[in-house]
Formats: sequence, structure tokens, C-alpha cells
Amino acid sequence: MKPLKEYDIQFVGLKLGKHHFDYQIDKKFFEHFEYDDFNDVDVTLNLLFEKKATLLELDFEVSGTVNVNCDTSNEPYNQEIEDDFNLVVKFGDEYNDENENILIIPHGEFELNVAQYIYELIILALPIKRIHPGIEDGTLKSEILEKLKELSPKDSEEKEETEEIDPRWNTLKQLLTDK
Repeated sequence: MKPLKEYDIQFVGLKLGKHHFDYQIDKKFFEHFEYDDFNDVDVTLNLLFEKKATLLELDFEVSGTVNVNCDTSNEPYNQEIEDDFNLVVKFGDEYNDENENILIIPHGEFELNVAQYIYELIILALPIKRIHPGIEDGTLKSEILEKLKELSPKDSEEKEETEEIDPRWNTLKQLLTDK
């Protein structure tokens, strides 16, 4: 049995027009892709599938939460995600997915598996740097954050105050203001 078969859309039997598909994505979905950066996943995907005479249009909309570890403190937190993606499927002589928004499939195909597109949409919906909301508002207390504060370099302003400025620079600055 083929994995992720529930994400196959058999478009040959569908009438022309719009069709709606809903998927509930959880952690088991990502196990098929051997992706284990998520602690937990609770994402809803709405797929609007429009069949036309010569092509197919797919509009993906994803929203939900993904439990990930913070890049700074390694504390787990729920990251809200929301994104959308549009895909046009055309028919041609051979399979071609070089363009990210256009997929060309052979004329004899009768179904389309959307699992890869769902996977990529959710992964790309996450921010590049994952920061726990408690770090941003200052409410998160952890040993890692305390150690980072202790080891962080001191502010450059404090450093400048302690260093003596060479008097020759003051003379050069005087030239700029005397113009």
C-alpha cells in the first residue's frame, strides 16, 4: 500500500468546477518525510481544487500551530502558522516540476498526490529564526538565557566611554566644523 494515499486526488472522475478538500495534519504526516524538527503538529489545510477543461488549479490554505524548540533557549513553544500557495497543473508530454507554481503532468495521468506540496507549504510557513515569545517580552526565565546574558559582549557605548579618544581626532573634527 502506497504511503499517504489519502492525499491522492483522482481528478478524472470529478466534474468541471470547484471542489473542496479538508485535511487535518499531525505529526504522523511528517514521519513519512522523516522530518522530526516538530514536537507536535496541529494544522488544518483547506484545498480548493478547480477542474477546468485544459488545466487544474489548486489553492492551498494552511493554518494552525506547530510545537517547535526555540533557536535561542531550546525551550518548546507553539508557533502559529498561516500561509497559502497556488498551483496550476497543466497536461503535457512528460512530467515537469521545474517551475514552483506550475506542474506539468503527462496526458494519461488520472490522479495527483498533493502530500509533497502540503509538506513544503507547512515547512516554509515557519519563520527562519524561531524565537520563544517569552524571550521577546522578557517573561521566559531559563538557565540558558542567564548564561547568554553573562557571556554576551558588553555594549559598545560603555566601551567607548572608558577608552581615551586620541586628541588628534578632536583637532581633525574641528577642521570639519570650521568650514
